[in-house]
Amino acid sequence: MRAYQMVVFDMAGTTISEDNLVYKTLTNSLNKYGFHVDLNTVLLYGAGKEKLQAIKDIINYSQGDITNAEDVYSDFKINLEESYNTMPVKPFDDAEKTCKHLKDKGVKVVLNTGYDTFTANLLLNRIGWQVGNQIDFLVTADDVRRSRPFADMISLAMQEFQITDATTVIKVGDSAIDIEEGKNAKCGLTIGITTGAQTKEQLLTASPDYIVDSLYEIIAFIN
Repeated sequence: MRAYQMVVFDMAGTTISEDNLVYKTLTNSLNKYGFHVDLNTVLLYGAGKEKLQAIKDIINYSQGDITNAEDVYSDFKINLEESYNTMPVKPFDDAEKTCKHLKDKGVKVVLNTGYDTFTANLLLNRIGWQVGNQIDFLVTADDVRRSRPFADMISLAMQEFQITDATTVIKVGDSAIDIEEGKNAKCGLTIGITTGAQTKEQLLTASPDYIVDSLYEIIAFIN
């Protein structure tokens, strides 16, 4: 079994349970501006992406006018902050146990996300997680020039810990674009998880190495 140095987890839907609150909020903002999309469409075309890009892709799919994308994004961010401050948000039951097991094994634990830094930190603060405690590093979409499916966020995390061999990195996420990101980074393993935005069938379209139903299952891949 390969010795892995780092695991990169997506946030919402992978390590943090929020019942697709982000995508429900995004759906509401799109519909407020007249795009008439449902949650399934938003999950299919927007899951895992940097959120402004997700909005543009969903609008393009619905053959709408993307000149309103910035307005939708601004409305989304305002409403998401309110939602995250008032609605139930918590780590998945096995998330802290999984992170602790990895850190005890000397494996770096990284979160990356299609959120901007403000939103990502809002979410971490809400669940009481801190860099240097439950996780070792956080990378957000506005930390890099190109977000998913490009490898930039994973590459930045590798640089942070002076990891030069991407095959010693595992990427875990709840959307196909997470898997694509891991493959573009040439990670040693890409693992889909069924706890969030997309179904097993949707995850399979990106050909992950494995699909799991809970975070703690990935421990089987660590020496």
